[in-house]
Amino acid sequence: MTTANNTEDKPNKFYIISVSVLTFVFPTLAFFTEHLVSHTPLSFDLLSKWFIFSAVGLRLFFAGIKQVKNPEFTAKQIFHLDNSDSYPILRELGFANICFGLVAIVSLFKPDWRVVSAFASGLYYGIAGVQHGLKQTSGINEKFALWTDLIIFLFLLIYFIKAIGIFA
Repeated sequence: MTTANNTEDKPNKFYIISVSVLTFVFPTLAFFTEHLVSHTPLSFDLLSKWFIFSAVGLRLFFAGIKQVKNPEFTAKQIFHLDNSDSYPILRELGFANICFGLVAIVSLFKPDWRVVSAFASGLYYGIAGVQHGLKQTSGINEKFALWTDLIIFLFLLIYFIKAIGIFA
């Protein structure tokens, strides 16, 4: 597999904005909106509900759809690969992302699924973040993926530990 030779590292604005909105903006807005509309107390559990739904569910679901329909984006924009041989693998990654995303989306309606989503998706984000970090990141988009993956992993780890009562 060849690596694209990008002398100019250009951020993909759509990618960075959409990931930022799904990871940080939407969960925060939904958290405060639910508090204001239904007078639900502000809590880590309320934030987790919306974070898992959006940062995991919507983000992975939409990323999966994009990878299935257009694996070239992930190959070139994230991993700087310039070889179509990687596309079938990236489509399969897309199927996995759709599945992980759907579990987190359903967790909005089935709260017991949140711990399952936090466990499986947390491992996924953590391993992906480590994998990005172990190799020399090849561009701003991959660095952004690295940091957001690790932030999501840490949040999900805290949620999981709290949910199963490890330190209770």
